[in-house]
Amino acid sequence: MKQEQTAKLKLKQTFPLTIKRLGINGEGVGYFKRQVVFVPGALPGEEITAEATKVNPKFAEAKIKKIRKKSEFRVQPPCPVYHECGGCQLQHLRYDQQLKEKRDIIIQALERHTKLNPEKLDIKETIGMDDPWSYRNKSQFQVGQKDGKVLAGLYGMNSHRLINIEHCAVQHPQTTKATETVKRILQDLRIPIYNERSRKGIVRTIVARVGIRTGELQIVLITTQKELPKKEIIIEKIKTELPEVKSIIQNVNGEKTSLIFGQETLNLDGSDFIQETLGDLQFELSARTFFQLNPEQTVKLYNEVKRAAALTGKEKVADAYCGVGTIGLWVADQAAEIRGMDIIRESIEDAKKNAARHGIKHAQYVVGKAEEWLPKWTKDGWRPDVIIVDPPRTGLDQQLLKTILKVQPKKVVYVSCNPSTLAKDISVLSPKYKVNGIQPVDMFPQTAHVESVTQLVLR
Repeated sequence: MKQEQTAKLKLKQTFPLTIKRLGINGEGVGYFKRQVVFVPGALPGEEITAEATKVNPKFAEAKIKKIRKKSEFRVQPPCPVYHECGGCQLQHLRYDQQLKEKRDIIIQALERHTKLNPEKLDIKETIGMDDPWSYRNKSQFQVGQKDGKVLAGLYGMNSHRLINIEHCAVQHPQTTKATETVKRILQDLRIPIYNERSRKGIVRTIVARVGIRTGELQIVLITTQKELPKKEIIIEKIKTELPEVKSIIQNVNGEKTSLIFGQETLNLDGSDFIQETLGDLQFELSARTFFQLNPEQTVKLYNEVKRAAALTGKEKVADAYCGVGTIGLWVADQAAEIRGMDIIRESIEDAKKNAARHGIKHAQYVVGKAEEWLPKWTKDGWRPDVIIVDPPRTGLDQQLLKTILKVQPKKVVYVSCNPSTLAKDISVLSPKYKVNGIQPVDMFPQTAHVESVTQLVLR
């Protein structure tokens, strides 16, 4: 009997639905007989006829059959492959409203995963972009072939069909031009293109990255083997047609994997890296260096970190998940000492170089996990006043949360790219830490992603 009560909807059933809010993946969320229903492409306030596409005891998924009452914020997406590609989720929502919904996604996460009342918290309006298009400084397009024509793009939503993307509305125009040019060169020279099914062919992926402030361009060809036919001609043609290219790299990945990069990287021409500038800081970006995809918003995000850290020049700062050291270096002028750690050795090497290049002598970087280094340092008498964390989407390691509660820095500045894990971590820290303010920042306009900076203060 119990089962019947939960599975109210049947597959392919059509039913009326009012959309209440946006979900964490940008889908519309409504309730049918108290069962939660997720509908991609539907917007808050819309009344639709929905068709059930998947029914679980706890939730259902549906598609729009008909919009009976349209949201006043619904707009026509400018991208011709928007509905197939899945790279963006919110192009059909007016930008000012995207910013409001992203703030609401954070509020929903706090309601779901904490005992805090979001209405009593200082959750600021989302910081957006003046021009929310053409912002991504890097593209990684898979290569394929159809009827003798070389394609480059992304695999469609939940499919292995390659969507050829000739112009991406959120990519920087220089990366688009570079990818199109390289695609044409590969086609003219009849270079064997990798086929995922037969696992034959050589070129798998074209990666293009631009230094938005410097205009320097890097091309990476990801191949299944080291030998690249007509290599010299490919290099010459790229240099002739794209004079702004400063670095041409080959990366070898012959594995059957969804990972883009393999272990072996070869320099084909020019420098190993390109330069990029953030505020007053310069960075060298090699092919595999992680760097924020939207430098304009990164500056705003890091300034919010600086504001939340509120340093006076006397504080010891621990920069966990430090990567190439960007955040620590950003606040270094106001700190007494910075100590950063990351599990990726190359990132720590880069962090050391970046600190040296900027003459920052009071920063040190070590390979390893924050939850291992912090207790060691505390034992040696070095206790951080402020910990800055910028974890991956999975949030903070449980061990690190315990370490923070033990070490008890006066302040934790939490940079988050996933509201759900942020809320879960806040819940663990809340016996000792009070949420002083959350600042959402829109790093990826037109998508459902939302970053935020949270200031947690020791009670």
